[in-house]
Parts: sequence; structure tokens; C-alpha cells
Amino acid sequence: MKRLIYQVAVGAKSKLYQHCIESVKAYCGMHDFDHIVQGVPKLRIKPDIFATGRSKESYEKHGGFLPIFEKENAFSYFKDYDQIAIIDADIWIRPGSSNIFLEIDADADFAGVVESEMPIEPWYNQKILGYSRMQYGTLKIPTWYGQYNDKTGFPFMNMGMMVMNNSFAKYLNDETPEQFIRRSEFKKFVDGIGPYKWSTDQTLLNYWVNTCGMNVQRLDWKWNALFTAVESDKIKEANFVHFFLKDKLPNKGENVKELMAKV
Repeated sequence: MKRLIYQVAVGAKSKLYQHCIESVKAYCGMHDFDHIVQGVPKLRIKPDIFATGRSKESYEKHGGFLPIFEKENAFSYFKDYDQIAIIDADIWIRPGSSNIFLEIDADADFAGVVESEMPIEPWYNQKILGYSRMQYGTLKIPTWYGQYNDKTGFPFMNMGMMVMNNSFAKYLNDETPEQFIRRSEFKKFVDGIGPYKWSTDQTLLNYWVNTCGMNVQRLDWKWNALFTAVESDKIKEANFVHFFLKDKLPNKGENVKELMAKV
């Protein structure tokens, strides 16, 4: 099996990003995975400036494009790999962690971790409940019918870590990553219309993988544990720790030594 872990870190890398990327590099070396870190923008997805609800700062500071969609460039590598994982640059992998690719079933196309299925703190539970209603309340997602929960909202996945078998590629319909993102059905997500003003690729991908007919698998929370959101006494059980809220980190994550002592 030929396997790839793909990451994106465009622009200057923080100490946190450097540390996390090094942990992924070591993990790939241990399991003999290929590792690609995209350091320059390639897709350069731009919102429609005449329709966008996004602030000018969100795209003008990056030269007019949205770096949040750059990691979809990994989709172009399915011609070369049996399995691909996309891992955000702020995810640290615990040394000695087992093979993530063995967690995805052979008949699954896509796998990720549902946020509400993590052992989350009460404050974050309230946050994702509101987020869930805002992002997914008006979207028609057949596979989610009957799964809305008054306490946890919709079962959306955190797309900071996703794993795909090669069968995933057929749902791209031979499109390039840019053509995929530019599908008309995704325009409201890219342009940030209405409730999607602050959305990343997370809303787009959750919507797509749960409406296009692919087989979606839910992974154990330990493969994408959200630091500070997951109960503090549980975080040391996680294989992958996701430092997703910089404002809640010591020195915004730049004090790596102090941060590592907590995990």
C-alpha cells in the first residue's frame, strides 16, 4: 500500500507549526509513509469580490485568495497513492502512535472525527451546538436526517484531519482540485454568503461527503483531539492532538515546551 500524509503551511511557520510538522514527519518515517508539506499556494481560490460576505482582510492579506482551501490540492495525488490523509499543520502526533490508515475500513471512502463524539468540555459543547445550527441548519443533508441532537447539534466532522481510500477519487469526477472547489454548488461556501462568512473548507466538505453518496466512516476521537475542548484528563490518551484555538494556548502556541507538558 502506498500512503501519503499531506499538509499545508503557506507563509511563515510559527514555532507551533514547525513542532507539529516535525512530529508528523517522524510519524511518517516510522510507518514508511510519504510526507508532503505544501509551502506555497497553488490553488489560489478567490471569492467573488462582488458577492462575497467575507471581509476584505480575510483574502486581501493573502494576495486576494483564500488559503483555507489550499489543502484540497492533495486530491490531485490519488493517481499515485492507495490512501491519503490530510492533516492540519497545528496537529501534533504523539510519538509511537499506531498506523492511522489501518483505522479506515476497506469499504469506506472517507473517514474523520465527529466533534460532538469527543469527550468535550461543557463550554465547547455549547459552542458547537450554536455553530452546528448556523452552518448546517439550512442545508439539506439526507444522511443527517434524524441525527440532530438538541444537546450536540448535527454530527459534523472536524476536517483538520481526514483519511481517504483511493475509492474517494471517483467522486471528484476527474476534476482538478480547483475545478472541484469551483463547483457551482459550493459557491456560497467559497464566497462566504450569509452564515458561511467565516466558514473554512470544513462546511463545504461536511456537506459534500454526506450528500454525494460516498461511504463515510466515523473515527475514534483520539485521532483528532481538540486541545482545550476535550476534557483535560483525557487529552493524554489522544494519538493526534489538534491545537485549533491559538488564543487558548500558552503564548498562542509559541511556548512549545509548556504546551507539550500539558499533553
